[in-house]
Amino acid sequence: MVSPLKKSSERTLVGKTLANCVRSISFKHVVPADLQELKQALSGLSAEEILIAIAKRFGAGAVFSTSFGAEDQVLTQMIRSLTPTTGIFALDTGRHFEETYYTMAMTVSRYGPIDTFSPEAADIENLLKKKGPLSFYESVENRKECCFLRKVKPLQRALIGKSCWISGIRREQSPSRNSFDIAEWDEDHQLIKVYPLLEWTTEEIWNYIKEKEIPYNELHDRNFPSIGCAPCTRAIKPGEALRAGRWWWEQSDQECGLHVTTIRSLEKPANPS
Repeated sequence: MVSPLKKSSERTLVGKTLANCVRSISFKHVVPADLQELKQALSGLSAEEILIAIAKRFGAGAVFSTSFGAEDQVLTQMIRSLTPTTGIFALDTGRHFEETYYTMAMTVSRYGPIDTFSPEAADIENLLKKKGPLSFYESVENRKECCFLRKVKPLQRALIGKSCWISGIRREQSPSRNSFDIAEWDEDHQLIKVYPLLEWTTEEIWNYIKEKEIPYNELHDRNFPSIGCAPCTRAIKPGEALRAGRWWWEQSDQECGLHVTTIRSLEKPANPS
């Protein structure tokens, strides 16, 4: 198995070539029509090179969202090492595992401050008053309402004024993510989303974490490959999909709503009537 570090060192689009590539997409305002050109500019680049290109193109307009999972820890290390001007933020839903908060503490200690966005107090107070603390088990609609208040609304605040949202999504994570491209247009937030680790395998993620001695959530060692809120995440069983432990009581696409714009766009017919 060739490590991501070795693969990166073998890339040819570095230095002056990479800088020219970035300048070729230096349009000031991002619109959907710019997406194809950006995809071409990022094609063939390593994750590190993608982050450098995005930082040069978008500057402070680029931001990375972390939930402190394995992929996000890899990107946090890369960003703070290579492109420190790229912002990093997290969503504190108020219902994370204790292990997740411990991982957050280790990450801040190692890599520096991380902007944090929490739900509006009034939203959670009203939800608990009307439906109690476990309404998400009762229906998909209730669960999506909880995700919307605790994740989607804080995300909207986090992305204000941003033009590029960096995410740790990988194709391998779920069938709904297998069709993602290296960059996508997010209609809801009117920005471009970029996935530097899209093609990485689980083995490559963990090779990088071990090589760089990156702190990670110990729940990963207990068969939690995907970690969300504590009441809505369980360990997976042998042979189950990586995200099978998320909202396991549902027959759904196992998404919280943060990435529905991309999924929705992929589900549209090629030639809508």
